[in-house]
Amino acid sequence: MTHPFDLTGKVALVTGAARGLGLEMARSLGQAGATVFLNGRAADRLAPALEVLKTEGIDARASVFDVADEPAAAAAIAGFERLDILVNNVGLRLRAPLHEVTTDAFRTMLDVDLVAAFALSKLAAEIMKRHGYGRIIMVSSTQGIAGRKGDVAYITAKGGMIALTRALAAEYGADGLTCNAIAPGGFATETNAHLMTSDASLKIARRRAMLQRYGRPEEIGGAAVYLASPAASYVTGSVLVVDGGWTAQL
Repeated sequence: MTHPFDLTGKVALVTGAARGLGLEMARSLGQAGATVFLNGRAADRLAPALEVLKTEGIDARASVFDVADEPAAAAAIAGFERLDILVNNVGLRLRAPLHEVTTDAFRTMLDVDLVAAFALSKLAAEIMKRHGYGRIIMVSSTQGIAGRKGDVAYITAKGGMIALTRALAAEYGADGLTCNAIAPGGFATETNAHLMTSDASLKIARRRAMLQRYGRPEEIGGAAVYLASPAASYVTGSVLVVDGGWTAQL
């Protein structure tokens, strides 16, 4: 009997996978048996990640395009004969007071974080429907669930991804495709590790998170494998929060 988390024979595309949570999700999907395409805007930035995954025995390949460039994205997706799993992970961040956020900057955040995920999901779904298997996974954020000052563009985009998740789940349910979201909390990735290793930040984590720490990047992989796998065949329109209990605690 096939293991419910076995992804052998499946093809996955993970956007923004050169490092951080994207790379860790790609690694976990590959370890579960999937052929994993790592997306990024530059081949040279993807090369180190591909080399590492290949040395681990993972069938990892590159898919180089800018998710915000719709013609380029469409051309890239058209090159897939099969695509079973799409992880919309790319995300810009703009931490700034509201009065400093220009309309253009706000629009750019929406284009990259939300509109690109919408466009890619539509393209991928057409391939998924032909093969009768489809898992669309949005990487939102706990910031898309609970707002705070100084992060308006990111919060709006990530909140929009959660709404988009539910909308696509309804649109594609009759086709046998699922769409779910992962909402990570604070993770000590390369880009923000310095923010999460200071005494002040660690003190906040010990007070706010039930597990009293920030997440390790590799701890995101299991959530992606679950939502991508046959084990989650009756799960759609849901948000899986991975934050060490941060948002569950008053």
